[in-house]
Amino acid sequence: MKRKLVKPRSAFILAACLMLSLAACTNSGNNETAPSSSPSSSSQPTESSTPSSSGEAAPNPDEPAWKLDTSPVELTWFVGANWYAHNWGESLTSKYVTEKTGVSVKIEVPSGEANEQMTLMMTSGQLPDLISMGSWETAVKKLWEGDHVYALNQLADQYDPYFYKVAGDGTLKWYKQPNGNTYGVPNDSYSPNLMHETGMTAANQTFLVRKDLYEEMGRPDLSTPEGFLGALQLLKDNYSKYKGQTMSPFFAQGNVPYGMTEYLQNLLAIPFEKDGKVYDRMTDPDYIKWLKTFRTAYERKLINVDFLVDSDTQVEEKTNNARYFMMIREWTGMTAVNPMLAASANPESYYIAVDGPQNAGGDSAKLFPGNMDGWMVTMISKSTKHPERAIRFLSYLASEEGQKDLFLGKEGETWDTVDGKPQLKADLVQLLETDIAKLEKDYGVLDTYWMMRNPVIVNQWRPEKAPVIKQMEDFANAQADIDSGIYKGLDPLGDSDVAVAWSRISQNWEEVLPELITAKDEAAFDKIWNGFLERRDSYGFDQVVAYRQAELDARKAKMAE
Repeated sequence: MKRKLVKPRSAFILAACLMLSLAACTNSGNNETAPSSSPSSSSQPTESSTPSSSGEAAPNPDEPAWKLDTSPVELTWFVGANWYAHNWGESLTSKYVTEKTGVSVKIEVPSGEANEQMTLMMTSGQLPDLISMGSWETAVKKLWEGDHVYALNQLADQYDPYFYKVAGDGTLKWYKQPNGNTYGVPNDSYSPNLMHETGMTAANQTFLVRKDLYEEMGRPDLSTPEGFLGALQLLKDNYSKYKGQTMSPFFAQGNVPYGMTEYLQNLLAIPFEKDGKVYDRMTDPDYIKWLKTFRTAYERKLINVDFLVDSDTQVEEKTNNARYFMMIREWTGMTAVNPMLAASANPESYYIAVDGPQNAGGDSAKLFPGNMDGWMVTMISKSTKHPERAIRFLSYLASEEGQKDLFLGKEGETWDTVDGKPQLKADLVQLLETDIAKLEKDYGVLDTYWMMRNPVIVNQWRPEKAPVIKQMEDFANAQADIDSGIYKGLDPLGDSDVAVAWSRISQNWEEVLPELITAKDEAAFDKIWNGFLERRDSYGFDQVVAYRQAELDARKAKMAE
């Protein structure tokens, strides 16, 4: 799918036009008091800290309020990804933003699982100023329902009404809770209308193969169980070693919960609903058939269990050394690896996207596009001593000015205006293709600080992708099911009975799938499978189905507004 470029000003206008009457929904225009359905006054900023009491000029809804106070202040920012390795204050871009706004940031990441660490923080009552968590994480709901974070609309009403102009194309409305408040703003949020309009689908799911091996095999058909098993047999017979190391035939990102479940189901184009009712994708005949194909591959010693047990370090080592043959993997995780492999002694050892497992009808994959939920949701905790600076900083980062500053850096230093358009300097584009780690550490441009990234704005400034990356992106875009984003994240989260039921089912599934793949024969597979379905029912699967249906119906109604 060809990506249309959006000019800087038109991108901003498009984002504003798609806000779905956000300001009207939040009463931001006239700064009226919060509706009676809002939480108690304990949820609102204290009156003693209002701008008027500090002698500061009242914020203008048409002007960025961060400019009213650029004195030095430090905000801690928890990024709920234990793999995030960037700091603030070392790169040129972060220094520039701090110099401009007065805000310095101390980035914190979880040492282990983000949900667990955030739960401990909530228990202690000591939270970072800013919190970015995956939109699917159970801790997000707990932060909202436990009164641990501010309602952003209330902070905006009091400190920075300009926030409403820049916060997104309707995503604040999408995240509005039954009490009328919105507690988080997402990054990478896409509406279906936006994707249809711009061609930016944000699809990143792909089925990847190592190019040289795939082509030496004669580009085998991997879409059928027979072709899939045949290619694995060729690998075992002719290409089992690479540079003295054993090849790993297969990898699935996210293991059981993601790669071998919803991701594989998307490759198989299994529907989410039939006749308006949520469909049980787990029991789809095509999905079961492919699980049995993996069992056969294991029985024939064509795959091993490493894809179920490898650590992140082992996965990275194998990927960097081209030791995987096939991968169910997001192409965005290969943007640093593919150029490196293409520049290696074996330049054809990089990965390309191809048609992987398909359903019996041979339908193309229906890959998740971006959606209104976005990727991570950023919140402002009630532990902060600077709620006014926090909301103004988020407002700045969400604006076109802030997006440009954080994505491109300082004009003349990291980018220039060429033919009226911002353009990254040539030496930085070279680093993007050869040493992205240095680019991010020293300069901090592009996707280094993605926590508030708005693709509507920043994608127009991206340098043209290298062919070894663009091939994967184009393949994913071509198979993106643009309107399927509404189905993402239908499962219950939190501490409710239905959420606990789903948690038990999910945990059991993570234990069962390896047993299915390593079952000694098909009869053993069927016995394990039927046992799982019985336990699933006993845990309360009927409640989960009802929850999914209610959530889907509510989303459809919200999208129709």
